[in-house]
Amino acid sequence: MVCGGFICTKNALCALNILYVLVSLLLVGVAAWGKWFDLVSSIRVVAGVIGVGIFLFLVALVGLCGALKHHQVLLFFYIIILFIVFVVQFSVSCACLALNKEQQNHLLEVGWNKSEVTQMDIEKTLNCCGFNSVHINGTCAAACFHKTPSQTCDTCSNIIQQYAGDVLQFVGGIGLFFSFTEIFGVWLAYRYRNIKDPRSNPGAFL
Repeated sequence: MVCGGFICTKNALCALNILYVLVSLLLVGVAAWGKWFDLVSSIRVVAGVIGVGIFLFLVALVGLCGALKHHQVLLFFYIIILFIVFVVQFSVSCACLALNKEQQNHLLEVGWNKSEVTQMDIEKTLNCCGFNSVHINGTCAAACFHKTPSQTCDTCSNIIQQYAGDVLQFVGGIGLFFSFTEIFGVWLAYRYRNIKDPRSNPGAFL
């Protein structure tokens, strides 16, 4: 069977969904590893990453089952879900790549103020205190705070901003790359859904 036919399209769609399964398992494994070794204390962050991993796993499972069985209904829902994911991920990736310094700082400050647990994780990991200023009479999880906070502790915004641009560029680039694999998956599933199985009865579509 030449490439572009039924078998080739089926194998390509299966391979793409196996890749998504591996990525989803990696997300769940990294989140569980981070929580197990107490690298991340925030339950919301861990639950969010695990939730994304499980969602991706379920989508890939639907696509894989639809590809193996040439199931019209599963392939239809797979196309719809994957296209919605593509639109959302493409938009977020473009936003990450387009953010300037002021927007990055505002976004970081909003995220900082939403969770005290996240603040403690960042202060402990980066050895910094506060976002824009160090409050000597306040509390801080950083090791430097218990020594001489006014002299040795730096604000977390200064440290985070050193890496925020590179991180956003990296996340935006990775997200943009995977968004193109998703639109490729939509095209493959649509093409495969409308190809007649050569092994079926001549008068049958499925």
